[in-house]
This record gives sequence, structure tokens and C-alpha cells, in this order.
Amino acid sequence: MDIENLAKALKVLESAERSVIDDVGKYVIVRTLSAGVFAGNLQSRCGQEVVLKNARRLWKWAGAASLSELAERGTSKPAECQFPCEVARVELLQVIEILDVQPGAEASIKGVPVWTR
Repeated sequence: MDIENLAKALKVLESAERSVIDDVGKYVIVRTLSAGVFAGNLQSRCGQEVVLKNARRLWKWAGAASLSELAERGTSKPAECQFPCEVARVELLQVIEILDVQPGAEASIKGVPVWTR
């Protein structure tokens, strides 16, 4: 790789690193390959590894057609959702999707009663 291409690659990496740093603390929905879906505050991200604080597993949702809608609008049927209690910290591996959650949707997700068995 020549110097010019190396410099371009470094700029891309620096830009990606800045965007991750800017997202720290943001409330997000994270979908993993095999552990399911979680909502919480982004603490860190390194490749496909994400750490969330104050996270809830989104076991089953209703009142939203997709995770995208849940992130944008929240749920219109909170009583039909199954979101267990919040955990202080969770480290998620094999993350395949991260969605920014809008403020109203965050309130909706946090307002879902804790599901227990």
C-alpha cells in the first residue's frame, strides 16, 4: 500500500473512532447474532463487541413492526412486551446491528413493566 492510500485509510479509521466516541452514553438498541436484543446506554464499542450500561433485554415486543420502528416510535402496546429487569452492565459479542433510539421511544421502552416469571 502506498503512502497516499495508507493516509486515506487512517483518516477513515480516525473518523470511525470519533463517531464511536461521540455515541458513548447514547441510548441504543443492539441486536446480536445469538444473544438477542438489548436496549441501553452505549459504554463502549470495539468492532463487534459492545458494552451497554443500564441495559434491558428486549425478549418480546409488540406494538412495533420492527426494531427500527421500536427505536423510532417505541411501543404502542407496552403491556404486551416482555422486557426483563435492567442490568447494570452487559458485554455483548457478535453485534450485528446498533440502532439509535429517539427520546420518545426511549421513554416508551423504559416504561414497559418489568417482565418476570
